[in-house]
Amino acid sequence: MANKEEKIGEALMKVALGFQIAEVTEEYAEVDGQLKLTKRKKTKKDVPPDLKAVQMLLTENGGEYGGLSDEELETERARLLAILNESVSSEKTPAKKPKAKAKPRKRTETKKK
Repeated sequence: MANKEEKIGEALMKVALGFQIAEVTEEYAEVDGQLKLTKRKKTKKDVPPDLKAVQMLLTENGGEYGGLSDEELETERARLLAILNESVSSEKTPAKKPKAKAKPRKRTETKKK
């Protein structure tokens, strides 16, 4: 029974944190009376974190977020993401190159007859 609870806890954690899933789509066509693979497309899809799963984990483990509503959790999530993005962007700010100035064009005049 403990094994099932661990699996459920791991699955809940995965959904709460969000995850990436690989998907393969294959297309077949009939060539010379046999099916042949013509296309294989591999994609990765991001599954975003689920707030209900986060709330369940926090309620289970106690903590200050356990009693928050969905709207309050969303506001707190946005606040924490903004803080995280600020710290990441400040670490990765590359030195800006000065922009090259455009050279003036030479004017050529044509004589009208």
